[in-house]
Amino acid sequence: MYVCALVGASGTGKSHRSLWVAKERNIDFVIDDGLLIKGNSVLAGKSAKAEKTRVAAIRTAVLTDDDHAFELKSALKENNAQSVLILGTSDGMVQRIASRLGLGQIDDTVYIQDISSPYEIQQALNTRRMEGKHVVPVPTMELKKDFSGVMLDPLNILRRRGAGQYETMGEKSVIRPTYSYLGKFTISDYTIYQLAEHAAKKNEAVSRITRFRADKADDGIRIEMDIVLFYGYRIPLVFSELRKQIADEIEKYTSLNSVAVILTAKNITVKKKEPEHGGEE
Repeated sequence: MYVCALVGASGTGKSHRSLWVAKERNIDFVIDDGLLIKGNSVLAGKSAKAEKTRVAAIRTAVLTDDDHAFELKSALKENNAQSVLILGTSDGMVQRIASRLGLGQIDDTVYIQDISSPYEIQQALNTRRMEGKHVVPVPTMELKKDFSGVMLDPLNILRRRGAGQYETMGEKSVIRPTYSYLGKFTISDYTIYQLAEHAAKKNEAVSRITRFRADKADDGIRIEMDIVLFYGYRIPLVFSELRKQIADEIEKYTSLNSVAVILTAKNITVKKKEPEHGGEE
């Protein structure tokens, strides 16, 4: 399958431009915010924009739920899809979606700045920030069941063919998700530390964490940890398992992508043996 990605920061107009990119590259299927779309129809999935919180929306967009991913994967197979366009906010995000669907590597990537002018991108950002409006690239009637009670406005998309001549590209929908007017949110470094510590403490080889640092990256976070280990365990094997445990824990509860988990063994300690009567030595 030919897999193409359309990448751009949130609110820069990816959904608005997706039909143009798909048509120019002869791509029939589009994956946008948890939905599998073909033409003017939603074939499978659920929209991240229907979620009530931003964290839940992110988790839906990257197909964290196994049943959700399986539904889209099955629909692609049933429809004999030969090409698909995946929308995402970063290279890491679109690759993650492709991996969840078993599509392998991305064949080609289009960046929003390649197809939109700086003015158009800024206008889209202003609309998102000031009015909280989002675009879903399917007709309003297709979304009624998923967005019951949410304001939906139809938007006809035209493309100029010449002086005074336009080609209809299709109808899209403008919505304002619940989370778009609930204000901004942040996830503190201490929260990330608590999740990492919780994952580490599940590993019987870990005694304690002595240093922790989390740095933001373009497509996720970078974590550094110094750890005291118990004697008797093979450090390379422990760290290989621990990196995955920490990354999975953080992804599960925040949907943040861990681009690197760097672990350093700072000390070795011996587990205390419990006396037979149950007290401490």
